[in-house]
Amino acid sequence: MIAAFLAAASVAAAAAPVEALNPADVRAVEAVAYDYVDGQLEGDPRRVARALHPDLAKRAVEKNPDEVFGLRRMSKDELVELTAQGVLKTPKEQWSRSVKVLDITGDVAVARVDTPWFTDYFHLGRFGEQWVIVNAMWQPKPRPAR
Repeated sequence: MIAAFLAAASVAAAAAPVEALNPADVRAVEAVAYDYVDGQLEGDPRRVARALHPDLAKRAVEKNPDEVFGLRRMSKDELVELTAQGVLKTPKEQWSRSVKVLDITGDVAVARVDTPWFTDYFHLGRFGEQWVIVNAMWQPKPRPAR
């Protein structure tokens, strides 16, 4: 009985029309994501800070043999401080980054950011007219050998 219900729900979901994303919302979410990544590449902590919710949860899976579900955690303040230190500051001619808005539903959005150093998946929220990054799950990319 449950299997039949799940199968019917799956078919109904697959048949449901996919709504087009509102272009203005897409541009607004992209702008926030670019503030996040470009602010880091510029070393501009104010630009990064305005893209982030005060209670940002930034996480990465941490490979730690002593912890089954290890997470590296970072707060808004930590990320803004690292930006102020210029940790990812990069000359503009070396920038290579992209933002893809994956979904927007009401006041919630999901986006992906890629750079040579990392991939981030964002959960964003719209508060009034302002979109901000609430959650960021990131994966570092292998560094080329020097």
